[in-house]
Order: sequence, then structure tokens, then C-alpha cells
Amino acid sequence: MNRNTLVRFLLTASVFLLAALLGHALWLHYMHSPWTRDGRIKADIINVAPDVAGLVTEVVVHDNQFVHAGDLLFRVDPARYRLALRQAEAALTARQTELGLRRDEAARRASLAGAVVSRESSDTARGEDAGAGSRLDEALAGRELAQLNLTRTEVRAVVDGYVANLNVHAGDFVGAGKPVLALVDSHSFWAYGYFEETKLPLLHVGDPATVRLMSSGVELKGRVDSLSRGITDRENSTGRELLADVNPTFSWVRLAQRIPVRIRLDKLPDGVILAAGMTCTVIVHPRED
Repeated sequence: MNRNTLVRFLLTASVFLLAALLGHALWLHYMHSPWTRDGRIKADIINVAPDVAGLVTEVVVHDNQFVHAGDLLFRVDPARYRLALRQAEAALTARQTELGLRRDEAARRASLAGAVVSRESSDTARGEDAGAGSRLDEALAGRELAQLNLTRTEVRAVVDGYVANLNVHAGDFVGAGKPVLALVDSHSFWAYGYFEETKLPLLHVGDPATVRLMSSGVELKGRVDSLSRGITDRENSTGRELLADVNPTFSWVRLAQRIPVRIRLDKLPDGVILAAGMTCTVIVHPRED
């Protein structure tokens, strides 16, 4: 073997060995390092629904608008609830008058001698006095409920956040408890990394993590907040007889299940735009301890 042939052989062998080492390193990094490209940005979503039913008279926000906690979102027609409050106040006045009459009557009968008013009549007067007091308490509760319903005709934001999926307009009739818009809590953004189950032994609560956004490549800092303790078993559904419906086939290629790992984000850099549902890469840096 001449010198040129030996050089070419050694060069080819070196390139092959370098490629093998690089491939092995990439394999270890991909299979055993705690990172995943299957990540999602999440946030707390508040489904906003009116507490009372009625016609919407005004919508003061628009889709994707930022609002502060306590800001007005929309109004339900208050006319019916104002009338209900007046009716409750009238009923309260009547019950107060009734209680005064019953109390005076009970006191008058109690002051009379037993020969003038029977014991049974005195007991009846005291019972009617107690009943009038209970009816007054009921009227007080009715007025407070009517006042509460009138107040709830103004639907306000409960957190700082962004209006999303606005589906209500002036003139719409809304039902009590039926959501008409969503509010994305601006202080609640976090990340979910869906890690293969083979990588879970490398993860621990409190480990530092890096979240790289696909939208801009910006890297956010955070920590592992928690690991999910359960996912749906698609192979164990319930049959018609309420028995386990087990798949009779078995796949020889068994893919590792992906387990959600929650990442608590640190303070966000200025100018970073986050939206629930964005894709990201999550890289966990296990602590040496």
C-alpha cells in the first residue's frame, strides 16, 4: 500500500469515525436529554357569562382588547330588575308595618290581666309577632337579592386580560350562566412540555427550564412546576356492556407516551407577545443535586 492510498484510507476512516461519533452524540441528545419540541403556551381562560338574563343594551369592548379587573364589558337591560327592586322594597315596607302592628298587639295583650285576655290569645299574639319577624327577614333577603340582580346587569372583568372570542352584540338576548366571551388572564401564562415517558426520570420539580418560542425564537426562563399524574388510556375504553374494550391487536413498535410537564415562567422580557396555544420548545436543565 503506497503512501497516497494510506492517506486516503486514513482520511476516509477519520470522516467515518467522526460521523459515527456525531451521530451517537445526536442520538443520545435526542433520546435521553430532557427536551421536547412538543410544547405549548397556556393561560387561564375565564368564560364570562352574565349572572342575569335579558337583552344586551351595550357592549363596550371589542375582540382582543386588553381590560383591567373591574372594567365594564357589557350591560344587560336593567329595567326589569329596577322594577323588581321597587317591588321588593314595597314588600319590605309592608312587612315592617305588619311587624310593628303585631308587636304592639302582642305587648298590649301581655299587659292585660289574665281575666281580660286569655292565655291562648296572648300566645297567639306572640306567635303572630314571631311570624311577622320571619316574614320581614324574608322581605329583607328579597330586597338584597333584587339589588344584587340589578348590580349584576353590568358584567365586569374579574382579572386583567384580553377579550377573546367575543360573541355578544347589542340587541342579543343572553341567558344567565351562558358564556358569551372569553377572558385570557394576562398574569397566568405558563408552558406545557409534552415529554416522552422515558425522559421523566430526568425531570424534577424546581429544575430550571428554557422555553424557546417558535414564533420569534425568543427564549423564556422558567422552572418545572409539576408533572402530570395521568393521561387518557386510548386502549382501555368502555364497551356497551360497561366492560373494558381491549384491543386484540398488539403493535410491535411501542411509542413512548407523552406526559404533560408544567413549566412556570419567570418574568417575561419586554415586547414579548404570548398567546395561548403558541408552539414552543422546552428544554429542562436538571440540577446536579
